[in-house]
Amino acid sequence: MDLVALVIAVVALLLVAVTLRRTAPRKGDGVEAVPEDVHGLRQEVAALRAEAKDALRHLAVVRYDAFGDMGGHLSWSVALLDDGGNGVVLTSIHGRSDARSYAKSVSGWTCEQQLSPEELEAIEHARPS
Repeated sequence: MDLVALVIAVVALLLVAVTLRRTAPRKGDGVEAVPEDVHGLRQEVAALRAEAKDALRHLAVVRYDAFGDMGGHLSWSVALLDDGGNGVVLTSIHGRSDARSYAKSVSGWTCEQQLSPEELEAIEHARPS
């Protein structure tokens, strides 16, 4: 009985050794390839960060009453800006009989056109701390 158990154990060890040899990483696979993969991932992350700088990801909304006799904060200004402060300020002024909309381009956190206090506030709220 002991001899049979010993033979089975040796055969099992041989099978494990063969299996490990077949699944062991070859040159170019596994650990040797990791630095190349990490380099590629770093390049990809850098490219995504560069793209994100141009994305309109800084947003702020200011709601207000444009006229003293109207309530409900139905007028609003929204700033949509990228990391450099470039983008647009959109404004909608709600009156009793109509609503007017305005769009003003923003470059470097400033605008060539005159901005209302609410539009300035929206830009300042959109600016990252």
